[in-house]
Amino acid sequence: MDRITTAARLMIVSDLDHTMVDHHDPENMSLLRFNALWESNYRHDSLLVFSTGRSPTLYKQLREEKPMLTPDITIMSVGTEITYGNSMIPDDGWVEFLNQKWDRNVVTEETSKFSELTLQAETEQRPHKVSFYVDKTKAQTVMKELSRCLEKRGLDVKIIYSGGMDLDILPQGAGKGQALAYLLKKFKTEGKPPTNTLVCGDSGNDAELFSIPEVYGVMVGNAQEELLQWHAENAKGNPNIIHAKERCAAGIIEAIGHFNLGPNISPRDVADFMECKLENANPGHEVVKFYIFYERWRRGEIDNCETYIASLKASCDPSAIFVSPFGIAKPLHECVHGMRGCHGDQKGKQFRIWLDRVLSTPIGSNTWLVKCDKWELSGDERYCCVTTIKINVKGSGALDGYTWVNVQQQWLEGFEKKDDSSTWVF
Repeated sequence: MDRITTAARLMIVSDLDHTMVDHHDPENMSLLRFNALWESNYRHDSLLVFSTGRSPTLYKQLREEKPMLTPDITIMSVGTEITYGNSMIPDDGWVEFLNQKWDRNVVTEETSKFSELTLQAETEQRPHKVSFYVDKTKAQTVMKELSRCLEKRGLDVKIIYSGGMDLDILPQGAGKGQALAYLLKKFKTEGKPPTNTLVCGDSGNDAELFSIPEVYGVMVGNAQEELLQWHAENAKGNPNIIHAKERCAAGIIEAIGHFNLGPNISPRDVADFMECKLENANPGHEVVKFYIFYERWRRGEIDNCETYIASLKASCDPSAIFVSPFGIAKPLHECVHGMRGCHGDQKGKQFRIWLDRVLSTPIGSNTWLVKCDKWELSGDERYCCVTTIKINVKGSGALDGYTWVNVQQQWLEGFEKKDDSSTWVF
């Protein structure tokens, strides 16, 4: 949060399951496309917010399973928990607000009288959320009767039904929509409301997000009937809400383009990087672009062409050094030369690379320091190293390209590669 001192150019607020994350996409391509677009074009001046029904336990589990980025803000447990940054620091003001007219003990007491309700796992029970499963055919009747019982007990609650089976009971002031409204009010008080906000969802518990005034909204192509029905009844005439043609994260990219919120071509959608010249590309874009090229090289998806090697060498300072996470230092030219030997070595295998938390900092008139977490998936193994790259701007700007001066990598604790260092190239 502290890295952005002015108003965010764009704030994306996205649900996770079946919105940002496509569980029917084993290669995670739409998510990887979004990751590359965000880190190359938006991370430096925009905010990424994940808004999920998942508890912190299940949210962390999803992050271990999928190539997800680190959001600036995480809204969890259907809008009852707000945390900031990689350390997930809780928002104490939000906790105080939710405590009003809420008594968890009364909720559990009253719900125990409903045999139709099946309590969800202990990890899904949170201080301001009590969660059940309920049969679709009985949901509406149960919700009506339960609401009446809790009101008689003096509680002001909200009951949310989603996914055709999940029933969540929250304080009336909670929910994905209220959590977003709270954040927007907070940013406005600080004098830096986002220039544009795009909300993204697929199910009933996302409907509140689309009710917030002055936001753009996308119901992804695979949105459930319950959300489409809500839209038909409540927001059909709103031109700022669309039903995307594309599924999940691809639908989010589609919406960025539809509403003209900024660049919407992911570096992963560029076939030939040698032909890709962007006038306002930041140094982070250069680094994202290289690692996608490197992934394709290892997967044998591009030709083993001397032109590519020559172009990479031309982008390296003659004295440039690469320090691997194993602590081995080599001339960068030698590393580029060594790429010939690993062309296609991951062909047909599960091998992907993505960058997270790309941050470019100017340290001179034409010199930048780009820091990021470089993730590598190889089969069932996942590795990560904190990568710091010093690069110079050639000529008068980004169109003239960049010169790589230094690359240093250090393992992120818990994600070290144990194999022989000879297999590590970049």
